[in-house]
Amino acid sequence: MATAAALLVCTAASGQSWVTLHKPARSLVTPEKLEKEISFLSDPICQGRRTGTTGNIEAAAWIARKYKDTGLMPFDDSWSKTVKSDDGKPCHNIMGFMSGSIKKGHPARYAIIGAHYDHLGILEGKLYPGADSNASGVVALTSLAEMFTMTRSIGISFDCNLIFVAFDGKEKGLAGSNGLWEMISEGRLKDPVTGTVISRDKIAMMVNIDQIGSTLSPLNKNREDYIIMLGGHSITKSDMYMLETCNKNYDLNMDVGLSYYGSANFTKLFYRMSDQRVFVDNRIPSVMFTSGITMNNNKTWDEPSSLDMDVLQKRIYLIYHWIDKVL
Repeated sequence: MATAAALLVCTAASGQSWVTLHKPARSLVTPEKLEKEISFLSDPICQGRRTGTTGNIEAAAWIARKYKDTGLMPFDDSWSKTVKSDDGKPCHNIMGFMSGSIKKGHPARYAIIGAHYDHLGILEGKLYPGADSNASGVVALTSLAEMFTMTRSIGISFDCNLIFVAFDGKEKGLAGSNGLWEMISEGRLKDPVTGTVISRDKIAMMVNIDQIGSTLSPLNKNREDYIIMLGGHSITKSDMYMLETCNKNYDLNMDVGLSYYGSANFTKLFYRMSDQRVFVDNRIPSVMFTSGITMNNNKTWDEPSSLDMDVLQKRIYLIYHWIDKVL
């Protein structure tokens, strides 16, 4: 993603390794910070983040503050974009924009990075915290926004503008992602810098993050440090294999899976169960990062204490490095 010339000049001038070059961005993500932020989104104050509740609004406001503090730009002076679910009730996507360059020309390509923030809420008087599903994905999303903003601030330009989207209404028929696609197809999504319409042909890729914090469903026994990327068939082979290259070159050395536990049928099924589906259906290259379904998902005990923040940190690093390389 970063221009080769900029990276080579920076590396040649400083003699730094790739890991050192990205150290400022990586330093922004710590296990302690991840736990604190996931704990807030899972706290009773957010009421399980069910769409339409005050707890959902509380979570949305927190995400918008993170975007603002990070230095992202809103769309049309608003972080929140209202879309409707199938039952006619409003959902609120929280969206932020990062230009690919500060000093160079504004890129004409865009990548969407998303994660849904809604969850089940309070059912029959019981709170469903949704720490893994999907507070973990939201915190990964906001962490990536911070990391890329930091990287750009030290002088590295990117070939893509980044659109960060916290989707609402995933539990309501993917209302948030469907609503975003309607905005794109109807020409209502405009670049905050230039004011030009962001048309579908300008979208290079969609990256979705859903349930990324657990180590309870490893790919192989005794390997808790793992990650799954689905949708590799929608991108080039070189981009798909770049995930393993980044895994090794950035000293992360995780167990990487490019299918859903080796099952072709479950890979196809799970690939279509989250917010990347609308982009897949419209032939936008789309990938999903996850740590898989566990026995904690959609349970009252899906709490921060069940997650592994050290492994989550490594997963966020890998997603960041991979996006940096392929776009």
